[in-house]
Amino acid sequence: MSKLSIENLKTHIHDMMSTKKERKFVETVEMQIMLKDYDPQKDKRFSGTVRLPNQPRINMKICVIGDAAHIDEAKKLGIDTIDQDGLKNFNKVNKDIKKWAKKYHVLLCTDTIVKNLNKLLGNILNRIDKFPIAITHKEPLEKKVTEIKSSIKFQLKKVLTLNMAIGNVKMTEEQLRQNIGMSANFLVSLLKKGWQNIKGIHIKTTMGKAYKAF
Repeated sequence: MSKLSIENLKTHIHDMMSTKKERKFVETVEMQIMLKDYDPQKDKRFSGTVRLPNQPRINMKICVIGDAAHIDEAKKLGIDTIDQDGLKNFNKVNKDIKKWAKKYHVLLCTDTIVKNLNKLLGNILNRIDKFPIAITHKEPLEKKVTEIKSSIKFQLKKVLTLNMAIGNVKMTEEQLRQNIGMSANFLVSLLKKGWQNIKGIHIKTTMGKAYKAF
């Protein structure tokens, strides 16, 4: 059972949105979660992905490593692309590959090319946690991109603070409430003691102050 107060959450979302300033970019709405009674060194590290009802990450930078068909599809969507020849130009220089890959939140790759990535680049993408998501021609690229921009991955690593994008300032207050509620409840379902492992939840815009939601 959720311990997030709907009325309290609505109040903080309204305060956050009513005090936001006009920016030259669309601010992301972030949720910061602090955990307690969890030892990342001893306790099992959790991982899970939830798809939100409202697409939060319009500023996400994506690159498609594709064949000719996927590259054409990506260009029509305004998405960056690179083909196998472009990968070969890195000459397996880890520094250059890392610099390129870190520009993007997500890499997508045609399924027939994925199996050749280690030959083309070595295992650097695995080491920096940027290995691409495989895409096929059975599903429209636009649908896959929408799915990725609407999904949040929760993963416990070495720290007890999680920070993720759950919306943007162009969304309505109700859309933000739905995304926050679903995200928090999904994370709690991954925790060994549920809400007892939550120390605090804050929400904020990229440049704004934090509001305590829990």
